[in-house]
Amino acid sequence: MRRAIVPTSIGEVWVLIDNQQSNLTVYQGNVELARFAPIRFGRGGADLQRVMGDRTTPLGEFHVNRFNYDSKFDIFIGLDYPTPLHARMALESGVYTEYDYDAYFDYYRRHQSPPQDTVLGGYIGIHGVGEGDMNIHRNLNWTDGCVAVTNQEIEQLASLIGVGTRVVIR
Repeated sequence: MRRAIVPTSIGEVWVLIDNQQSNLTVYQGNVELARFAPIRFGRGGADLQRVMGDRTTPLGEFHVNRFNYDSKFDIFIGLDYPTPLHARMALESGVYTEYDYDAYFDYYRRHQSPPQDTVLGGYIGIHGVGEGDMNIHRNLNWTDGCVAVTNQEIEQLASLIGVGTRVVIR
């Protein structure tokens, strides 16, 4: 994870989400472009391994793979969770069987993206509050495993990044 927080190039636009500091920072190389705080995580906290329904935000290195501008959360920026590393950890910990692991990679090869309906869950991303309660957002980790920012912040974030942007959650 230490190498993940180093930009791959001077011009790379990337996102660092820090669970301990409760902030999201957009960088270009090592130059900070924007910082949002406080941000919110899943009700189950954040951890390297998650399973469907535990409401945990996964830690790791991801890439933006989609934008939904018609989301109930204002804008939903999808991440490529579960990654091959998460699948490997699931196999090693017994969460995935060999069959599950093989099925994951078969899907990944065919679709160039991870399956969203395995025991590891899916549909993880960064989103706004939408029409939700700002008092809850100000005071609680409330998502089902995503990272949440205000509607104004998600709109600013969406203007700074694109599909393929690297996102590190630590």
